[in-house]
Amino acid sequence: MTSSLATYIALPGTTAEAMEHWHEVFGGELEILRYGDMELEGMPFTPDPKAVAHSTLTLPGGVIAGGDAMDDENDYPVTGTAYSLLYTTATADEARGFIHKLLDGGGSVGMPFEKAPWGDWYGQVFDRFGVMWAFSCEND
Repeated sequence: MTSSLATYIALPGTTAEAMEHWHEVFGGELEILRYGDMELEGMPFTPDPKAVAHSTLTLPGGVIAGGDAMDDENDYPVTGTAYSLLYTTATADEARGFIHKLLDGGGSVGMPFEKAPWGDWYGQVFDRFGVMWAFSCEND
């Protein structure tokens, strides 16, 4: 197996919905494993069988992985600008298509997708789950 790096997001019980939405937006191959689908003997806690233990959305340029946060005391904010997922597309039209799908799915514009001072295209969208998606495209 070769080394790889994936983005991992723990959402507050909305991982399946988010991953299914992102699959509709970006395509790719989606796999979702729920706690009820596996043997739980030896687990240090008793999870909801409907909760997502692990999921992956494999896209041509990378992988988004995630699971439902198990800690009820989880106070990590999902919405914010401390992190984002940066999607670099081949064309500005491809980025616009993804942006429109995220907006149609209940998202909001963080920064309009337009020519940036450095000459490339750049913009930001918060999806309905509070995740910030940054889109970039070289000048085309």
